[in-house]
Amino acid sequence: MQVARTFLRPFAVAHNYTSVRLSGGLADFFEAGRDPKSTEKIVYGRSWKASELRLKSWDDLHKLWYVLLKEKNMLLSQKQMLNSQSLRMPNPERSGKVRKSMCRLKQVLTERALEIEDRTKRNVLKRMINSM
Repeated sequence: MQVARTFLRPFAVAHNYTSVRLSGGLADFFEAGRDPKSTEKIVYGRSWKASELRLKSWDDLHKLWYVLLKEKNMLLSQKQMLNSQSLRMPNPERSGKVRKSMCRLKQVLTERALEIEDRTKRNVLKRMINSM
């Protein structure tokens, strides 16, 4: 998925780790190509800043939301799997970075909704954003 790679740039993976992604289905809920028992510290990117998100179009923000949601689901699935095997989650700070990015994205969408003059449209957008 070429679009996802573009949007995940702040979550880029460090030098020694090559991500092998299985295509589609249940495999998308787990990080492939990494040994859970590995002690190697992998450095991941940072969360998105609100100033960066403000430069993106509505369509880009919409796509990014779903990329972040997919990443969040993958991390939660991996955490559950590792907990069932009595293993610790590697790099648990990744969840916080995804959560911050999602909150900032909602903030930017809310700012844009408040700029709309049509009250009905503005209220519909605010309800939609709050339901995310």
